[in-house]
Amino acid sequence: MRKPSSFVSIALLVAASFAALPTISQAQDDPPGRVARLNYIQGSVSYQVSGDTDWVDADPNRPLTTGDNLWADKDSRGEVHIGSTAIRLASETGISFLNLDDRTVQMELPQGTIEVHLRNHLPGDAFEIDTPNLAFTITHAGEYLIAVDPNGNSTVIVIREGEGEITGGGESHDLGPGQQYIFTGTDQLTYDSGPAPGVDDFEAWCEARDQTENNAVSAQYVSRDVDGYYDLDANGNWETDEDYGEVWFPTGVAADWAPYHRGHWVWIMPWRWTWVPEEPWGFATCHYGRWAFVRGRWGWVPGPMVVRPVYAPALVAFVGGHGPGFGISAEFRPGFDGVGWFPLGPHDVFVPGYHASPRYVQYINITNTKLVKVNDVNMFTSGHGSENFMYAHNGAAVTVVSRDTFVNAHRVDKEEVRVTPEEIAGARTVGSTPLAPTRESFVSASARISEAKPAKPFSERPVVARLNPPAPASRQVPEYTNDSRPFYHPPQPADENHEQPEAQGNNPAGGNNAGAGNSSAATVSRPGFQNFHPRSQPENSAPADNRGTTHGENGAMTHGNAAANESVARPQNEERPAVKYAAPVRAREDMYDIHPPLNQKPAEPAKSSSESHTESHSESHSDSHGNSGSSGGSRNR
Repeated sequence: MRKPSSFVSIALLVAASFAALPTISQAQDDPPGRVARLNYIQGSVSYQVSGDTDWVDADPNRPLTTGDNLWADKDSRGEVHIGSTAIRLASETGISFLNLDDRTVQMELPQGTIEVHLRNHLPGDAFEIDTPNLAFTITHAGEYLIAVDPNGNSTVIVIREGEGEITGGGESHDLGPGQQYIFTGTDQLTYDSGPAPGVDDFEAWCEARDQTENNAVSAQYVSRDVDGYYDLDANGNWETDEDYGEVWFPTGVAADWAPYHRGHWVWIMPWRWTWVPEEPWGFATCHYGRWAFVRGRWGWVPGPMVVRPVYAPALVAFVGGHGPGFGISAEFRPGFDGVGWFPLGPHDVFVPGYHASPRYVQYINITNTKLVKVNDVNMFTSGHGSENFMYAHNGAAVTVVSRDTFVNAHRVDKEEVRVTPEEIAGARTVGSTPLAPTRESFVSASARISEAKPAKPFSERPVVARLNPPAPASRQVPEYTNDSRPFYHPPQPADENHEQPEAQGNNPAGGNNAGAGNSSAATVSRPGFQNFHPRSQPENSAPADNRGTTHGENGAMTHGNAAANESVARPQNEERPAVKYAAPVRAREDMYDIHPPLNQKPAEPAKSSSESHTESHSESHSDSHGNSGSSGGSRNR
């Protein structure tokens, strides 16, 4: 049973400083409008979040971004989405996000096999996959298979549909559809090319996953760039409402269920506090659109059908208490340091609690609700609009937890605090500075150290890159507190010859590698990877970049490790034209690679821009998993 539905008054917290917004004009400082998400796990999949050295069991709904790593263990598979793009991992495969923003997807593939289905490639986009001996740039929508052997000596690329280009060994090659390419060597590439092999079990699984998305009924109402639209069909129903249009109602939820109630909060920069839903279908409905209380039940109202709506960490507003507090925390009653929030309705304006330009605030609103216009956003953020949020006085909408539950990523619905209407009535608006995260803030209170991890750390596997990954941004560096426990380590069997290490807490005073668990303190950091410890540098200083970047003969860059105190020169990126401001583009089905016919037209061998390569062609070719064959890979869609 949830809280009473009537309140005398509520002082609202919108986690931002409205008065400061009109002065923000540098759109380049805006956070990305998209993130990645591990949406499917088969077997054992783990991740290593940016800033930590531990691998933990993956959480399918936690957003992933630049600096995060994924690993699919033996006999395991995983599926990642970046909007409409699907990236599928085969057994014993690892990827790292070197860069993920509005225009660039740059991934490291040090080992294993991935299949990429790029459904929509916009002009000016860059999609690059970096392996130990080459950088592969995808230039058209299509389906691609990329495999790297465990030793990093060769890269296999199968292009079912689409086109691309590789750079490495002082050369570049254009790659066409319907072909398989095998590149061997590092300083000098040799390659074989021939017709694409037949589809194996992994690609057949990828095809089945594609069909689920292709046939999703929810794609009629939700942009395919809203990750998770394909989860809605099996978990709810669409109904037409005279006020909101098409509304999705979840099934199988309790009568007193409310949005942003089953899940936990995590800290992800640059968005800061981010909601991770417990519901398997919750990603789309918590990061896009709005919620409405319709005919006695909650329904999700998607935003307009546009290309690439802007991702939000949580479309909520906060309430605070009347006593002293820090950030979004305040006392609701003596001795209780709590945090409260409620979902935004279709008419409510969302103002971020993180650095953002006015244009960003406009886009994140008009791409996520049909009932808020640009003028509404401008009026609201300038202090002239209404702050009468739709569900501020709805007791069935407000959730309150303790500070400990919030910052330590505990599951909210298990630890919700009951507050009276009188206590809420005394609430006050609090500042926009968020609470400092603890170590557990980055994953969840139940995070478990995983035995599934690569045998060799990614930091020890140099890769070739064409684009220069970004240096750590000069944004505010959070202070990590020491009032949390280390991640959970599963019990290990007794070993007669080796003493089992104790779990290490987040306390550098003891001489431990802060937050590293059983990892060595000598681990060399990678971009964005810092050990967890209280910062000694000024609050606004940027973290050090400890990975070197060197040029090959062709201008490609090889990423390796540099000493922590080494000054690393960063080459200039390739110039791409600036993006001009424009209204969101309406999404149409023909913009996406939904039911692509296989291109059976024979492709020409790879075209080299250098005469210094060694070329060899063979009559038979091995596919990316070591199977021989020469079929054209015909499939039914």
